[in-house]
Amino acid sequence: MGKGGEKGGESGEAEAQIRFYTWEEIQKHNLRTDKWLVIERKVYNVTKWANRHPGGHRVISHCAGEDATDAFQAFHINPTLVQKFLKPLLIGELAPGEPSQDRDKNSQLVEDFRTLRKTAEDMNLFRANPLFFSLYFGHIIAMEVLAWLMVSYFGTGWITTLILACILTTSQTQAGWLQHDFGHLSVFKKSSWNHVVHKFIIGHLKGASANWWNHRHFQHHAKPNIFEKDPDVNMLHIFVLGDTQPVEYGKKKLKYLPYNHQHEYFFLTKILLSFFVPCSHTLPDPNTFMHFFHFGQGWTLPECLRPPSSQLTGKVIHEPSRALFLESHWFVWVTQMNHIPMEIDCEKHRDWLSSQVAATCNIEQSFFNDWFTGHLNFQIEHHLFPTMPRHNFWKVKPLVKSLCAKYGVQYEEKPLGKAFVDIIG
Repeated sequence: MGKGGEKGGESGEAEAQIRFYTWEEIQKHNLRTDKWLVIERKVYNVTKWANRHPGGHRVISHCAGEDATDAFQAFHINPTLVQKFLKPLLIGELAPGEPSQDRDKNSQLVEDFRTLRKTAEDMNLFRANPLFFSLYFGHIIAMEVLAWLMVSYFGTGWITTLILACILTTSQTQAGWLQHDFGHLSVFKKSSWNHVVHKFIIGHLKGASANWWNHRHFQHHAKPNIFEKDPDVNMLHIFVLGDTQPVEYGKKKLKYLPYNHQHEYFFLTKILLSFFVPCSHTLPDPNTFMHFFHFGQGWTLPECLRPPSSQLTGKVIHEPSRALFLESHWFVWVTQMNHIPMEIDCEKHRDWLSSQVAATCNIEQSFFNDWFTGHLNFQIEHHLFPTMPRHNFWKVKPLVKSLCAKYGVQYEEKPLGKAFVDIIG
């Protein structure tokens, strides 16, 4: 039964008879050279398709041998279109006696979450407000223009330099939050339009690679805080994270660095990298440097092609990479306050809601917190619904909290200051 189904998936030939599979058999196909996954009870062989997957082969591989229904719905804004690509990969269905969820997951919780998502769709919470994103983009451009005008009229004195550093830090950080919106396809109805604007913002305003961002960030969303699957917590040669990794490497005495002092050299490393890593036409190793830099302008482009703020910063602070000192701190503190204090562990194969909430926490809502964090203070809602426009997170939040309370899933929310302190803790 398994062999016949596999052949059908690879060749794309229609099978005269529907083949049925058990979870026990499906879970065996989670290898690098053999990957099956389940979407709405249909079984697909994605072994060869994985390398052509627009989101990268790793993000789809992380779901191999599992029910990927919720992940599939979370990442695609047009599931009907994507189904056309899945059709040739279909090899069968779950056997009638098999549950829809693998590994004894709470089927009622899963169904209630999917009902919640349908409710959000009916409330039009996945529809973006063009005015919001237009004004947001406008305030970024206004700061960039203001910086140019200040240099033109006031030169590069110390007072001007300090003011410029604050303006450019703010504009570049806000541009980072904005590229995040387009990268998640949460602005336009068509994926292609989101991709075009995303490449412009991250490529021109930020000087980084959209493909690189997609490759890393979607893995993070698929398996947040999971060792060997989430690249954002795969920093073993610099830091050990969570509760299990420090114990494991303490017992094995694998000390690449004095990890018992990592809370001290965390800040020193950031400062050294922000000041002394030179500009390059190639990206640093993302596994090493992801959390010490933002999507740093000056990494990928020669000086003549760098965005205006990059060239401007070079005039004011001598080296574009050094101007990232303030921005990198802003970026790291905001992005890590939602994840580093949360559970970081090996794969536990939990349902979508439970896995995302265990790895994320929220920061209290306020106008400043929303702007300062790019609405990433609603990290739980963002992780559950990554294609939802950020200005609608507050609307779906009560529904999410209610569902978590119903099933005893801890929904954590804290003040901004406490979130920063918890990173050090």
